[in-house]
Amino acid sequence: MSRAKRIFHQFGSPPWLFRFAGWLIPWLWLVCIALGAWGLWWGLLIAPPDYLQGESVRIMYLHVPSAWMSYSIYLLMAIFGFCALVWHVRAAEIMAMASAPIGAAFTLVTLVTGSLWGRPTWGTYWVWDARLTSELVLLFLYLGVMGLHSAFDEPRKGARAAALLSLVGLVNIPIIHYSVVWWNTLHQPGSVGVDGSSIHPSMLWPLLIVALAAKFYYGANLLSRTRVRLLEENRHRRWARAWVTGGID
Repeated sequence: MSRAKRIFHQFGSPPWLFRFAGWLIPWLWLVCIALGAWGLWWGLLIAPPDYLQGESVRIMYLHVPSAWMSYSIYLLMAIFGFCALVWHVRAAEIMAMASAPIGAAFTLVTLVTGSLWGRPTWGTYWVWDARLTSELVLLFLYLGVMGLHSAFDEPRKGARAAALLSLVGLVNIPIIHYSVVWWNTLHQPGSVGVDGSSIHPSMLWPLLIVALAAKFYYGANLLSRTRVRLLEENRHRRWARAWVTGGID
């Protein structure tokens, strides 16, 4: 068996995934807290204010990483859902559903911080701008996935239906990303891309550090939720009973 196939089969094994997640989670939290504290300290206290937006630009250090995470998590949720539908990997199904509340939280933070940023910049908390509206649709998609999952008496049927919805909702991701290019919007174009950045390094580096911390936060939160779900579903199995009684880590 090739290494890739072996890893794939291990990923589908609840005991292995439970133990691996338990080993990895503390390290993810450690890196998340260290990077988050460093990046926020740099961005909120050390980085200079913007020459046009002044101190209000510091909202960027929460808004932009949250926005990036909001649709990145949706992409991962759809990929997990696809793996669950095609290969019937229960672990992927669990991780897809565990991603939804995390992604919804990031999307809500994006909308709230965007509104706070928009008030001094645009003179209003909300406009039906293409970027803002498509981000709001993303929040509704997350809530729809969560609601559809819980609407079925049989969890696996609910997870399959929710996975299908997540795949359909993928059409909204390029709309969010390219909305500032396709339409004339109030929202500024992206300042960070593959061609470089228009942000000064003194402001760019703390932004990237916080964005990296957000990724570790997602990983730690996702695996924590996955472990809880695995334990609930396998509570009658020997390995789960052994963990509850202190037999394994």
